[in-house]
Amino acid sequence: MASNAHAVRVSDEAVAAKTGRNWGEWFAVLDRAGADQLEHKRIATFLHDRHKVPAWWCQMVTVAYEQARGKRQVHERPDGWEMSVSKTIGVEVGRIYQAWVDEKTRKKWLTSEFEMTTATKNKSIRIKWNERERVEVMFYPKGKGKTQMTVTHRRLDEEKAVGQMKEWWKEAVERLQGMMKA
Repeated sequence: MASNAHAVRVSDEAVAAKTGRNWGEWFAVLDRAGADQLEHKRIATFLHDRHKVPAWWCQMVTVAYEQARGKRQVHERPDGWEMSVSKTIGVEVGRIYQAWVDEKTRKKWLTSEFEMTTATKNKSIRIKWNERERVEVMFYPKGKGKTQMTVTHRRLDEEKAVGQMKEWWKEAVERLQGMMKA
């Protein structure tokens, strides 16, 4: 495998179980098809149409291939850079969701201004962070009194912003968790 092979997060066994081939086999198929010269969408379409790979796995295989062949860096997307943080917090999903949507409560732990564009109660929030960047917050109940929250910040304009925003969001989520425990 090429230089960015470490970017592959799913095991050979898992990808083979879902797609019929492991990473090495898929990369060989894509190399033979000239995928190193194709855009992302054309690679994914090729996998779906020619090899009947399920849609989600088309994206997974395409991104892993692009990373392995140096066409894309880890955290890079066609529209910019992306990072995410995830935390399981020991409170019900409704309390965490409220801490986001209630402006007075939110200002206690999150100091930035932004525009919420959509919110689905206890499930997700979509945010227009600024003119370019977008944030998605997902909430997953994890049994009685626990919630996993994932914050994904998209369309960052440079690679170094990934680490900076990841640290910023980790600190914000820690403040939220501390407030929830109080």
